[in-house]
Amino acid sequence: MFASGGAEVRIHDLSDEVRAAAVAYVEETLPGVVAARDGASAGTVRGETDLEAAVAGAWLVVEAIPERLDLKTPLFGRLDAIVAADTILATNSSSYASRLVVGEVEHPERVLNVHFYMPPQQNAVDLMSDGRTDPAVIDLLLEVLPRYGVHPFLARRESTGFIFNRIWAAIKREALAVVADGVSTPEDVDAMWQVNSGAPAGPFRMMDQIGLDVVLDIEEHYAAEDPHLPEGPRRLLREYVDAGHLGVKTGRGFYRYDD
Repeated sequence: MFASGGAEVRIHDLSDEVRAAAVAYVEETLPGVVAARDGASAGTVRGETDLEAAVAGAWLVVEAIPERLDLKTPLFGRLDAIVAADTILATNSSSYASRLVVGEVEHPERVLNVHFYMPPQQNAVDLMSDGRTDPAVIDLLLEVLPRYGVHPFLARRESTGFIFNRIWAAIKREALAVVADGVSTPEDVDAMWQVNSGAPAGPFRMMDQIGLDVVLDIEEHYAAEDPHLPEGPRRLLREYVDAGHLGVKTGRGFYRYDD
């Protein structure tokens, strides 16, 4: 989405394979994204092996590493030390409040949650302060992000799961419980969801797209905050994750992906 706004985009990842795949995906989909939006123009995207080179001169840095605070917290400390003084630092975490990643940051006023969904198909974005974010940073993002074809919405107080994901978590958890309790199957839940909602995909197909390991990490985080949540949904997810069936990215999750 940023590249469709004429921006220079750099992607850093420790894995050469993942980094190359990310760049290839953007290059493949960018022409269609640009063609679909009035005023869009193709920018550039490239992979960077070195983190400092990736963030040099950037106005915005978005972290999208696994949902583990022991990884995120030191990364934000390092980013805070190497980026320009006016760079905004954002976490794309699906469930952790940015307040939890600033333990090693000297300038928390420039840190916040900027949570994307599945662009370019789903272009809503949650914004949420770390409790000390400069209001001017939030105002800037509310103004600027729509230029890149994404639509920001502000969570007005700290909320695990922000806005949409908090609602989606309840739907996802109950869908998992229906299967874990033996009431139905993933295929039938999805089919009924599509008939009744008109959506192109049901909860289980969507979880496969996200990655069942990621879904499980998020559910474990919710359960740590609320021990009264049912165990069945997490137990079902663990069965798939322990078997290596993580969804689309491994070729098998609740569904098989032969291609």
